[in-house]
Amino acid sequence: MEHQTDRTGRPGDGRKVRKVEVVNDKKYQNLDKAKLLDKIDDDIQELNLLKSKLRRLEENKFQMQERIKILDSEEKKAESSNTSDNETPSPADWKDNTHTQIIKASESRQYRQYELAFDRVKLFYKEQHQKQTVAYNIQARINFKSKIRDRMTVWEALMKLNKLLDESDPDTELSQIDHSLQTAEAIRKDGKPRWFQLVGLIHDLGKLLYFYDSQGQWDVVGDTFPVGCKFSKKIIYHEYFRDNPDSKNPLYRTKYGIYTPHCGLDNVMLSWGHDEYMYHLAKEQTTLPPEGLAMIRYHSFYPWHSEGAYKYLMDEKDKELLECVQAFNPYDLYSKSDIRYDIEELKPYYLELIDEFFPNKIVEF
Repeated sequence: MEHQTDRTGRPGDGRKVRKVEVVNDKKYQNLDKAKLLDKIDDDIQELNLLKSKLRRLEENKFQMQERIKILDSEEKKAESSNTSDNETPSPADWKDNTHTQIIKASESRQYRQYELAFDRVKLFYKEQHQKQTVAYNIQARINFKSKIRDRMTVWEALMKLNKLLDESDPDTELSQIDHSLQTAEAIRKDGKPRWFQLVGLIHDLGKLLYFYDSQGQWDVVGDTFPVGCKFSKKIIYHEYFRDNPDSKNPLYRTKYGIYTPHCGLDNVMLSWGHDEYMYHLAKEQTTLPPEGLAMIRYHSFYPWHSEGAYKYLMDEKDKELLECVQAFNPYDLYSKSDIRYDIEELKPYYLELIDEFFPNKIVEF
């Protein structure tokens, strides 16, 4: 029978004694004192190096875990944002501009200061007020329905607008594509529905009319108003209507003119321009809701949505649509600034948005 021994090699008392070994103790055998100390020092340095590597691995692991948490959080926010974009918000949601960022950012700037406007603005309205007659508006609508002016994608149309500077606008010298993106981005940042964002992008797309059969800018841009009844004094530069032939026509110069009380704005002929043109195109070639179509048609109808004129022509439906147009107006007006967005950077997002609401990629203008 073999005896159990302790670490010193002495015989034990018969009980089992745990055998303890020193790891790699053989490598220290047959070394003199100096070499032994050098070897131990080398091993200590190697051990410290291993500890340092382990600490870095732990730190990297921790950083990776934190990064995963951040990515998870961002993914959840993105999913939440996409969900809110695709949902149809209740009217109380998307019409509420209480927390609209663009309004807060514009508090220090004045807009529509026509008394300080360039001469080009005043000359524009003088010509517009003189020439926007019932006869011209009837003919303009006949021309619109009788031909197709061009075929192109919405994005190509937006690029074409780069060549136009709106002579009626006292607030900006930027191109129309810049204004379109400023408006759309302001709406997007406030988390409004996707169809609302598209309206911001295309609301002025009707200004393409300038490149086709317009007679100038007077029948393309500027504030709009009803023709066929008395011109409201709430219209900017009202005094210029004295040279409009309709002002002297007994049928057109009365309060209701050719209309009846509360006939509804659908039955009212508004001055021809980019609003009416784009409204009819959008109604036929997009899946925008009625609220979005109203924003396009009435966004330049300032005497109505901002000055309270022509309420006697409104029906019940117009009261609801007025709230929609007023929800859109701050984005159209207050987004105007010297900030220019990177068009190519925003292009993928808005191409997808356009495809969502324009069933046909090629639009007939």
